[in-house]
Amino acid sequence: MLRPLAPILAITLAACSQEPADLPAQAERFPIARAGAPAHDPLPSPDTSNASWLVDDNGIAIHFGDAGERPHLSLDCQIGDGPARLIIIRHASALPGQKALFPVYGNGMRSRFFADATLRDEEWRWEAQMPADDSQLDVFLGPRELKATLPGTGMLQIAGSRIPGEFVEWCRAGGRIGEIAEQEAAR
Repeated sequence: MLRPLAPILAITLAACSQEPADLPAQAERFPIARAGAPAHDPLPSPDTSNASWLVDDNGIAIHFGDAGERPHLSLDCQIGDGPARLIIIRHASALPGQKALFPVYGNGMRSRFFADATLRDEEWRWEAQMPADDSQLDVFLGPRELKATLPGTGMLQIAGSRIPGEFVEWCRAGGRIGEIAEQEAAR
């Protein structure tokens, strides 16, 4: 009875002894201290009760925060020779090499942006960059409240406003003011 099972048993044992192809030939060992900075305790949700949207002095970005303070969130429009790009910036501590999923909820939508830790203006912050015509940005269209979360940075509650939607539309238009707005400005 064991003789017919012997070939099957030999094949099974041979398969178990093989190394998976995706493992490195030699694992590297290193001290835990070299693994990077330890994760910080989660930050509390910021108080946004007095925060509002403000247009940047350069006119190609808007910031959500308290006047005179570092903003909590910014939308930055990159207009150049190619298609316009929009950068969503969450001004919260980030560490080099970090990546996260950055969900934003509101206006009947749920969007999830891929954010990277980026060093800019002497701060490590979270940035999600995409073409301005990306349909995920439609979450900013409309006047309702928005909620944005990023791991470890608390829930960001953004009061309802038409400003982010108008900014996204302006960026999508390549920074040009629509015909109706131009006609109204001429009056």
